[in-house]
Amino acid sequence: MALPEPHLQVDDKGTSRCWWCGDHEDYVSYHDAEWGMPVASDQRLFEKICLEGFQSGLSWLTILRKRENFRAAFEGFDFEKVARFDQTDVERLVGDAGIVRHRGKIESSIANATRALEMRDEFGSLAAFFWRHEPVRAFDGIPSMTDGSKALSKDLKKRGWSYVGPTTVYAFMQAMGMVNDHLPGCETRDRVEAARSEFTPPL
Repeated sequence: MALPEPHLQVDDKGTSRCWWCGDHEDYVSYHDAEWGMPVASDQRLFEKICLEGFQSGLSWLTILRKRENFRAAFEGFDFEKVARFDQTDVERLVGDAGIVRHRGKIESSIANATRALEMRDEFGSLAAFFWRHEPVRAFDGIPSMTDGSKALSKDLKKRGWSYVGPTTVYAFMQAMGMVNDHLPGCETRDRVEAARSEFTPPL
């Protein structure tokens, strides 16, 4: 995407950040402490890819502010538990005002939990599968999708996953730290890069 001008914002303490977090306290905290940090936990990876699917067509801030409700509704995104959800659970979730009550996305998350179990059986962990798709990429702006996200999206769809289009998958790659899309000059960028350099992708 084209970067707005100015593409960095500076708060009253002189801290430079990517423009997109604005001045929302919860969004700033997510930007500073979580977005782009490398993740190896299967449960957290499953949560992230599910929530990116729920975000489709909505703002991430909406999802972020409902995240604790999502965690409660989906058993902490323990995909072994979610894979056992039945139609009663679907109706429970459709009626839960604390989450995004989109039947298709809810049913997708439940089906994707079964796909996650299959992937863990095949690769040893979700992390081992996802990190094998880590791209070699120099920062040149923030795209909405990349060749890497297209390839990962295609692979996931082939394995039966849904709500994993290339734009959704690229947002997931950004969130889980597979790429570092903090802008040059953002004070979090170097911390994320240091965390990535110390991170050993699971095999």
